[in-house]
Amino acid sequence: MPHTGSCLCGAAKFTVATPIAETYACHCEMCRKWSGGIALAFETPPDGLTIDAGDTIKTYASSEWGERSFCTACGSGLYFRMIAPGPQHGTYYVNLGALDDPSGIPLTGELFIDIKPDGYALEGDHQRITGEEFFAMIEAASAPKD
Repeated sequence: MPHTGSCLCGAAKFTVATPIAETYACHCEMCRKWSGGIALAFETPPDGLTIDAGDTIKTYASSEWGERSFCTACGSGLYFRMIAPGPQHGTYYVNLGALDDPSGIPLTGELFIDIKPDGYALEGDHQRITGEEFFAMIEAASAPKD
């Protein structure tokens, strides 16, 4: 720790100051189109990511609850950021493949398992949730507390 990473061409660099204990695989349509397959990402809080070369980074609001950032020089996807209100607002989900050294970070869950393409299956005993379960978690997290 800390972990460092970059895009393919190295123009967009970042540092992750928080420990990385797990990664998730997302099978939603947006992540598949954005990554070209399975999106593998780890979570870090808003203050856990420092971008060292942000002038090549472009951000695209892909939904009302999230935005995706990529390098405009080489096209590499870098991270997804939660913009929905609630406790996860501002949280980054950084692409595992953008790390300089992704070793030792276990896969702990899969999202949108109900729409995963039939051509592959990830092994292991880890959490698997459907799209409906994912959206229920976001809704519960952003609901006002009494």
